[in-house]
Parts: sequence; structure tokens; C-alpha cells
Amino acid sequence: MPVFQVEELHRKLSLPCDNAGDGQEGRGDCNGKNPMSNLVLELRQGDMMIVNGASIRFRSKTRIELAAKARFLFGKQIMPAEAADSPARRIYFALQTAYIGTEEERVRGLEIAGDLIAEFQAVTTSELAREILDHALTAAHEDNCYLALKLVRRVMRHEDAVLGRPPA
Repeated sequence: MPVFQVEELHRKLSLPCDNAGDGQEGRGDCNGKNPMSNLVLELRQGDMMIVNGASIRFRSKTRIELAAKARFLFGKQIMPAEAADSPARRIYFALQTAYIGTEEERVRGLEIAGDLIAEFQAVTTSELAREILDHALTAAHEDNCYLALKLVRRVMRHEDAVLGRPPA
């Protein structure tokens, strides 16, 4: 996706830029200026993190620094299978698998996400939700599942509001 389209989508969705899908999510601005070199995370005792498919549970409060590109989610970003109990949440779970699963799981997760997105788009009345899901699937196919997950969280919040469900 061209940089200007990514910037326009981020403005429309009020999301921070992700350097136009270069895999450096949340680092620097959309034009690649002022990129940060590493990502530092503070995690509490009992927090869970998945890095390149491996689950890590922290036994004590810690601060870690990721110095290389890695596929990771932590804390509330990780959705357990039993929480995938609505159409948008099933899309999120499939994309989560496409992002942090094994190679085989990642391929299948992306296929399932595509099917679920098509089903959701066929029944939703929200043009914005359809557009967001189009961009999420494009990002996932471009191996930017982190951005895809951020986009789907927007759709999940919309779905919660429509269904009268309290936010997760």
C-alpha cells in the first residue's frame, strides 16, 4: 500500500503510523524519519508474551528490550481461543494465528481470516467496517499482521457497540 494511503487511513482511523508497513510498528513517523532503534517493554509479574510463536510468562516484573524484528504480542493483545466468540473476534483470532503461529498455522490462519472477513463484509451494514477489514486483509497479505490486528480491534469495538456488549 502506498505511503500516502497508509497515512490517510491512519488519519481516518486515528491510529499512530507504522512506517508504511515496514515491520517497525510504532517506531518513528510515517515517512521513516526519526525511527527508534529498539522497542522497550515493561511487563508485570504474571504477564504473558508470545515471541515468534513461543509463549513466555513473566515470574517477576521486568523490562525487556527487543533489538531485532520479532513477531510478538503481549498482555491484552493476546486473545485466548475461548474469547473468539463473535465474528470480529474470530477474525482477530485468525489473524493472531497468522501473526504468531507456526509456519503452518500462519498460512491456515490467513486463509481462515480471509474467509471470515468475506463473511463479515457480506452481512455488515457499516461501510467503514468493510473498508477497515479490506485494509486489514491487505496488511496481513503484506506480512504486516500487527497492523491488521490493530485495525480489527477497531472493528471489534464497533461490533461491541452494535451488540451492546461491554468493551473487553
